[in-house]
Amino acid sequence: MQKTWNNKAWFMVLPVLVLVAFSAVIPLMTVVNYSVQDTFGNNAFFWAGTDWFTDVLQSDRFWDALQRNLLFSGIILAIEIPLGILIALNMPKKGLGVPVCLVLMALPLLIPWNVVGTIWQVFGRVDIGLLGYTMAALGIQYNYVNNVFDAWVTLIVMDIWHWTSLVVLLCYAGLASIPDAYYQAAKIDGASRWAVFRYIQLPKMKRVLLIAFLLRFMDSFMIYTEPFVITGGGPGNATTFLSIDLVKTAIGQFDLGPAAALSLIYFLIILLLSWIFYTVMTNSDAQT
Repeated sequence: MQKTWNNKAWFMVLPVLVLVAFSAVIPLMTVVNYSVQDTFGNNAFFWAGTDWFTDVLQSDRFWDALQRNLLFSGIILAIEIPLGILIALNMPKKGLGVPVCLVLMALPLLIPWNVVGTIWQVFGRVDIGLLGYTMAALGIQYNYVNNVFDAWVTLIVMDIWHWTSLVVLLCYAGLASIPDAYYQAAKIDGASRWAVFRYIQLPKMKRVLLIAFLLRFMDSFMIYTEPFVITGGGPGNATTFLSIDLVKTAIGQFDLGPAAALSLIYFLIILLLSWIFYTVMTNSDAQT
């Protein structure tokens, strides 16, 4: 029997398409328009072609910020993914501890980004912050305002505290979907805990790990609010990521052409790296 299609259902999707057009497509086209033009005010624009893209790609400022982004994302992924797996493996599977742990894990995710930045800005201050006071009491020189290493450590620890819970919850959902029969068979075979993790738990978590990996990469690579609130991109330019550099160019200097070109390059880098990660991880999953 041939299946009939109800094309009227597309009208139900039309409001969403209109909303996406106004919130995403039209602003994107505006950015593209600014990236190939120059203006001297009075709403007069002049064709600039690819000049702004060339200026951005030949700028040491862009490449330095890109290196900071890659370094920050690499550190975050190297810590949060294994830590999230470890916590999820040790969370209770039954009883009252399950909802308690899930609620505790979800709490950091409910805090807005700007509030997180403000919390850690005050927490790490040398004069009134608990962390700064504790470090001083222990005789450890700590000042995220003046010291580059301290600023990076503060941002990394802050991000781990804020977002590791996301990896934990995703991994826990993957572990919860594994049938008990797998564990019973492994127990009969006398499999070690490492063998259970390697051959049962890890393969079943690969898809949620892919989601966690992509989400954490994109979030960490696009980070703006927290470092802007905590360090303002300093000391110097030590924590000036591409997002902060973009805002400084667009709002601080009001250079709309270079800012639009930088935003498109920024977007393409995220898209390209996410596609590479997705392709590599899905291909390795298919081979196993």
